[in-house]
Amino acid sequence: MKTKIDKNATKEAPSRKGFAPGTLTAPLPPALVTVGEGESANVLTVAWTGILASTPPKTYVSIRPSRHSYKILKETGQFVLHLPSADQARAVDYAGIFTGAKVNKFEKCGFEKTESETVAPPTIAGCPLALECRVTEVIPMGSHDVFMADILRITCHETLLDEKGKIHMEKANLLAYAHGEYYTLGKRVGAFGFSAAKKKKRPPKSVKK
Repeated sequence: MKTKIDKNATKEAPSRKGFAPGTLTAPLPPALVTVGEGESANVLTVAWTGILASTPPKTYVSIRPSRHSYKILKETGQFVLHLPSADQARAVDYAGIFTGAKVNKFEKCGFEKTESETVAPPTIAGCPLALECRVTEVIPMGSHDVFMADILRITCHETLLDEKGKIHMEKANLLAYAHGEYYTLGKRVGAFGFSAAKKKKRPPKSVKK
């Protein structure tokens, strides 16, 4: 089967300009991370996170040693990684600017805590998706340390599920981050494997007698 390629992918490209090496990649999830428990619990915003492996499911977060949450995470080895919705953008930004050493960001941002299923750090009730994680390794990378972790449990708002239990991400209205700016995710343009999918044959039209 011949695969059709989008016209925009094959048209003549504009000229390019080079820059010094930096941290530019996009889009990123401006994720909310909770660490600690009880009165020592804190929340911070990280954009440097992602998936490392599917079996076993592993993720990571990169955090500066100077951040208040770094010491808490280093000592406890547990965190909850949240994917916030676009209507939480202001709170997400605030949690990334201010330090939990001076302000209670749960109160300032209006985050309601709920008990996590497998780890001590709380889950932020208003976030549509949350990944409960246990640190397996910490790797110094220069300005940041990478906390590699096993994903122990995923929780989500039941409003994202259909009758078969499938998660519909388009209902989450997820927030994205790119080069210092916040965005909402755009419309869906395809699904995994759609470029090689075979078209379904239409049933023959019935012949009227």
